[in-house]
Amino acid sequence: MEDSQLILKFIDGDVQAFNVLVNRWQNRIYNFVFKVLGKREDSKDVTQKTFIKVYKNLRKLKDKQKFSAWIHQIAMNLCRDEMRKNKRSPTISIHEKIRTSTGEEMELKDFLSDGSTDIADEIYQGEVVEIIRKGLKMIPEEQRIVIIMKEYQGLKFREISDILQEPLNTIKSRMYYGLNALRKALAELEIDKEVFQYEL
Repeated sequence: MEDSQLILKFIDGDVQAFNVLVNRWQNRIYNFVFKVLGKREDSKDVTQKTFIKVYKNLRKLKDKQKFSAWIHQIAMNLCRDEMRKNKRSPTISIHEKIRTSTGEEMELKDFLSDGSTDIADEIYQGEVVEIIRKGLKMIPEEQRIVIIMKEYQGLKFREISDILQEPLNTIKSRMYYGLNALRKALAELEIDKEVFQYEL
């Protein structure tokens, strides 16, 4: 049964239909939240809050076909609240795949490096992740969030556009400038000289 059908059944008073929605979406939303926040306990709390909001507001959803974008939007807003509360930036793995402007797919660490040597693999993983985290803190949140959603969560640009309620071209622009801003931020940290020898 499709989500839209379950929603209609729930609106008609079938509570079990909502339970089916929860079972269907719980892991997906948790994984999404965890990839943004990077903390398991916080992610569990935000996931729970997401479904509480969904339960309270599901009857107000006008376009039942856009449930996916709607629930991700709720989760994203709660993630932002959590980050503001804890003054924390979202995390990202250096091994996540990204697509360059030429269409080539590569890991983030390779995009940031000059490609001549695999220096990152020789460095303790925790140090590298911390370096990337510091770089992410230096770029605008709107760009950082798009990087997380596109390259870490694997959402399509159109989905991100729906979730953030921003034009498609705006999302693509934030992605492009966000990746470039991240490279510049790492250069400012002089990571190019000390660790990765970035080619910027």
